[in-house]
Amino acid sequence: MKREKKIRKIIHMDMDAFYASVEQLDFPELRGKPIAVGGGTQRGVVAAASYEARKYGVRSAMSNAEALRRCPHIIFVKSRSRRYKEISQKLMAMFHEYTDLVEPLSIDEAFLDVTENKKEEPYAMSIAEEIRSRVKKEFGLTVSAGVSYNKFLAKTASDVNKPDGMFVITPKRTQQFLDILPIRRFHGVGKVTAKKMTRLGIENGKDLKEFLENDLVRHFGKVGHFYYNIVRGIDNRPVQADRVRKSIGTEETFLTDITDREQVVEALEEIAKELNRRAMQKNVGGYTITLKVKYSDFKKISRSRTYGKPIYRTKAIENASLFLWDKIPMEQGIRLLGITLSKLVALSSLSAEKQIQKDLFSEIG
Repeated sequence: MKREKKIRKIIHMDMDAFYASVEQLDFPELRGKPIAVGGGTQRGVVAAASYEARKYGVRSAMSNAEALRRCPHIIFVKSRSRRYKEISQKLMAMFHEYTDLVEPLSIDEAFLDVTENKKEEPYAMSIAEEIRSRVKKEFGLTVSAGVSYNKFLAKTASDVNKPDGMFVITPKRTQQFLDILPIRRFHGVGKVTAKKMTRLGIENGKDLKEFLENDLVRHFGKVGHFYYNIVRGIDNRPVQADRVRKSIGTEETFLTDITDREQVVEALEEIAKELNRRAMQKNVGGYTITLKVKYSDFKKISRSRTYGKPIYRTKAIENASLFLWDKIPMEQGIRLLGITLSKLVALSSLSAEKQIQKDLFSEIG
């Protein structure tokens, strides 16, 4: 007798304007006011914006100068990463009270597979509501939730009733929901791809579904397979509790453009120190190092190199980034420098890694 396949129950929990909400929680005088986290210098970038600021069009990754232009009375506050991480760890611990299948996507969002859960609760919607209630009561913050039978639909659903809302997409409701969903609202379809789809006459899910899989691959490459499946509600990716971080990096935007190698060397040294600190926190090293440069006209360029052994020490990061810097033209003033380590590996024994780093110094000069 053939057994019926059990339908998965996936929840996507997404904190509402997390950084900004934490600031408003800790500092009551900021509540109800438009704030931007990330500092107030003209050369800075908004890390997060409160919903009051978003009404004026202020968004994360926007320059502080543009945020100020759109909202002249915006309040800039300094980022407090340690505080955000503290709350995030407590949130993730709460999620684990319901299931061991928790996959963090970032500091403020995660997937939960509650098909089999510790509360023996048959309805994922009930678990999502209980978590939302607890977050508000125990942390004074709000979280939005999306509930469905796969990760794509749960992630898409969590955006529907933001902030402080929940949306459920059942198997029977899926196709009707996707058919009318604007293509820009599909998780995994970025702004550039959405514009390209619009030029092809794809405005919503119904339009996308009319394209053959081979045609989508021809227009969008391998990701075309993904688009073909998600518009039909197909996403078999599991929630991975042991999800490994793919990269770790840090960058610095300068108050004034730097224009000579001596300044670059000094900046890279400080960035390397910070990246080493983060690598030590995560107990990881990276086989690949990438140097990112943004010029004064916002043109971006990057160079990467992969080594036979993992990098994590400050001096090794610094030497490797300087090697890459010498391959980048000094066309004009430098607005931003960043270093990223990828192809990460856990450093199970730091003492054993000392010899690796010693060997690496000689390799990268």
